[in-house]
Amino acid sequence: MLAKLADTLPTGSYLFEPKWDGFRAIVFRSASDVFIQSRDLRPLDRYFPDLHDTLLARLPAGCVIDGEIVIAAAHGLDFDALQLRLHPAASRVAKLAEETPASFVAFDVLALDGRSVMSAAQTERRALLEQQFAEVEPPVYLTPMTRETSVASQWLQRFEGAGLDGVIAKPADIPYQPGKRLLIKIKHARTVDCVVAGFRWHKSGSDTVGSLLLGLYDDRGVLQHVGVTSSFTMAMRKQLAIDLAPLRNNAVQDHPWRDWASAGEDSTRMPGAQSRWSAGKNLSWEPLRIERVCEVKYDHLQGDRFRHAAVFLRWRPDKSPGDCRYDQLEVTTPYELEKVFGAARLQR
Repeated sequence: MLAKLADTLPTGSYLFEPKWDGFRAIVFRSASDVFIQSRDLRPLDRYFPDLHDTLLARLPAGCVIDGEIVIAAAHGLDFDALQLRLHPAASRVAKLAEETPASFVAFDVLALDGRSVMSAAQTERRALLEQQFAEVEPPVYLTPMTRETSVASQWLQRFEGAGLDGVIAKPADIPYQPGKRLLIKIKHARTVDCVVAGFRWHKSGSDTVGSLLLGLYDDRGVLQHVGVTSSFTMAMRKQLAIDLAPLRNNAVQDHPWRDWASAGEDSTRMPGAQSRWSAGKNLSWEPLRIERVCEVKYDHLQGDRFRHAAVFLRWRPDKSPGDCRYDQLEVTTPYELEKVFGAARLQR
């Protein structure tokens, strides 16, 4: 079951939960084994052998649980460490599993005792989940839940400091409906002015811009690649190709990223780099002279980059590229991840 984005917490009969920033996973526990499946139906067991054995030992036979795989670090959730698990070498995965063990956070139940409970209302499924996870121990957790909008609003502000991604609102009376966007996700929305340092062509052809490459200056004056924005209509993509054409002339000569056009697979911070997520896509890019600034909307940072693609808002001809620095960004107050997990016990 999926969620649609909203700007504010809804009112009415909802169950509110933190939005975890990890890999969505459904766990099938049979009488003798466990199968961990991603949202797009791919098996995840080989990447999380530590979780496989733990879930086999701690989940009751005949259950199906919906949840999130996360990795906890000293500063909160670590999505970068999670991505590293998607490695083809089993020896590498085993090493990472020992160094940075994963956790599983349960937030819904689809079956118990070999019987589907998907037709039960959300409130009933939550009660069943609480019964099954009443004595659960780390690294398996039950996600916190509240019915109070005021508490959810506090979570939205505080939990970000532990690396969480917002709040999910679940209508209290709905059954579990796979593929339906019946849930509501409320995420942090902020704006920032970024340098437009390059672009990628759209898959439809070389007269259409696919995405803009965004940069911010760090405290050393170095322009860092922070992400992309690609929220354009097709008409705007074609117009962008025309508008940006003059900025392509001699752009590479003094470009701060001029050595990145042929970046290797390990250079994941570079805009031309391949990664495990790129699936062989063409990530070549066109440099632009450092003259244009745009304002974008983003939810949060993962390290020093936008966690998700930013949303283009407008051009800022009144802003100088040199004004686009990291110090524009709102500083998130750190929050202990254990307090987030502890909220589940307090709300029950």
